[in-house]
Amino acid sequence: MAENKLNKAPRVRFAPSPTGPLHIGGVRTALFNYLFAKRHGGTFILRIEDTDRQRYVPGTEEYIIESLRWCGIEPDEGVPVGGPFAPYRQSDRKDIYRGYAMQLVEQGYAYIAFDSPEELDELRSQKEKKGEVFQYDHSVRYNLKNSISLSPEEVKRLLDENVPHVVRFKMAENREITIDDIIRGKIRINTSTLDDKVLFKADGMPTYHLANVADDYLMQISHVIRGEEWLPSLPLHLLLYEAFGWSDRMPLFAHLPLLLKPGGQGKLSKRDGDKLGFPVFPLDWKDPSTGEISSGYRESGYFPEAFINLLALLGWNPGTDKEIFTMEELISNFSLERVHHAGAHFDPDKARWFNHQYLVTADISFLAEELGEILKEKNIEAEPDKLEKICSLVKERVDFIHEMWKEASFFFIRPQSYDENVIKKKWKENTPDLLEKVTTILENTDPFEAGNLSLKIKSYLEKEGIGMGNVMIPLRLALVGESKGPDLFTIMELLGREEALARIRLAVERIGAEGSAS
Repeated sequence: MAENKLNKAPRVRFAPSPTGPLHIGGVRTALFNYLFAKRHGGTFILRIEDTDRQRYVPGTEEYIIESLRWCGIEPDEGVPVGGPFAPYRQSDRKDIYRGYAMQLVEQGYAYIAFDSPEELDELRSQKEKKGEVFQYDHSVRYNLKNSISLSPEEVKRLLDENVPHVVRFKMAENREITIDDIIRGKIRINTSTLDDKVLFKADGMPTYHLANVADDYLMQISHVIRGEEWLPSLPLHLLLYEAFGWSDRMPLFAHLPLLLKPGGQGKLSKRDGDKLGFPVFPLDWKDPSTGEISSGYRESGYFPEAFINLLALLGWNPGTDKEIFTMEELISNFSLERVHHAGAHFDPDKARWFNHQYLVTADISFLAEELGEILKEKNIEAEPDKLEKICSLVKERVDFIHEMWKEASFFFIRPQSYDENVIKKKWKENTPDLLEKVTTILENTDPFEAGNLSLKIKSYLEKEGIGMGNVMIPLRLALVGESKGPDLFTIMELLGREEALARIRLAVERIGAEGSAS
């Protein structure tokens, strides 16, 4: 199926509900819409679908906007930028929907239902006792309290008395529907399995189904790219387009695969992130009712480019082994035909890997500035040149900028303790004497640079027949406090002669000839 309907520039929308923080699955939906629009020179719209006022959570609309902005997904139209089809917030459009609902009632495609929630709960309870499931459909609609079963006079009386009511779609009986989906191919369903969905609620607001279809039509949406969880709604939406006489303007549909748990089946949830220690939201989110804070990728130290890169490859195959893409490369390569229909398992280790790839290729001056900010918080000053050299040494060892302090702290603070396991294995009775020889070399090596230091110390060890490990490991222990770290001679150069000598002497004093730290 051709992606680009009628060879016109596509118009797509991301239409989240402000009922809680934006899940990374929602970000991926926004991204795929954005990539598709930009790939074909189209328009990306941000629409806020806030018709469910009972579930509305203050602050979530702002959270959605900030999340997309951090990701580099900027709308061409919509909230908050405006556009020719404004307003783009459904609560600001509510006067539009009642007219459409009543049009369907007048044409016989929908009806008014006066059943109270308590009455419907009782019917559900009765069915459950029989081991059955209650569904408001063609098999029961004629026996319930609605404009199909009641006389016109009774309907008028109830409306005049402002009895709470809803508008339900009159689902066709036993009709076979075939729908094309760009990702999943042909989808077939019989309407006998579907219920009479509510289109307009008693609170004067439309449901998702009516508002979604009406707005997509009015905003000239050409492609609806949304999550797999909306597949059950597709037959109703097709029938609504038919009922309104809009079939020739119905968009093409593409339903994206779910993001699945790392270790098994099931949709990725906040609980999975809490259990395994990774975020499932783009930004930190503070629940306004409980005060609970959920971690986000931004605050966890991820680059937005890395975050977008990993999301793009969850369900989309570029057709090559290439894994690192800029946004521009994603746009030029993206195709809905290469989106899988099977769920995509989220891998938190792979997420860290992506961030590492962006960190090691980041401009070294940027990394130095970031490390400098960390040092400022600790009241430590360092020259930019030195910071750049340190970042070059440690960047391969970290996945996040905030981890650089752990790997580089010894450059600024002398070891407060020494690894006991290394002491037991490598600190021998003659170690202090060997280190004393090294200090003599350090005192007399000019210039005090890594290459020169390496040449002088290694020549001495080779001449004396002393094993490298007998000196290098204790020397590293004295300078760093443990046996790991970047090139030892570069460490010495960056520490400087005086500091390197002071650390060696301090280690000899504290560990002592017996090989135990004091």
